[in-house]
Amino acid sequence: MSAPDFDTATRTELEAAAFRRLVQHLRERTDVQNIDLMNLAGFCRNCLSRWYREAAEAKGITLADPDAREIVYGMPYKEWQAKHQTEAAPEQKAALAKSHPGH
Repeated sequence: MSAPDFDTATRTELEAAAFRRLVQHLRERTDVQNIDLMNLAGFCRNCLSRWYREAAEAKGITLADPDAREIVYGMPYKEWQAKHQTEAAPEQKAALAKSHPGH
């Protein structure tokens, strides 16, 4: 079975809906730390916000990193960190260093 051949507008609408659902899921799963995402999937909320900012820039829209992060986190990043970020365990840090050297 092959994927349906959607017109551009429909594909964009579906991608946007999937993106919004992913962002909402990440906002609700505050128990999942960014380091866990990086270690398992190779990206995190910060990566997603950077991709959002880069997409805006490609369209000629200036978007600061803190603003892009607030779009993804649903609140200022510093507020999210204070409420939800925990200290990474040594094993998590070691896994990140191995999978993403210099990150």
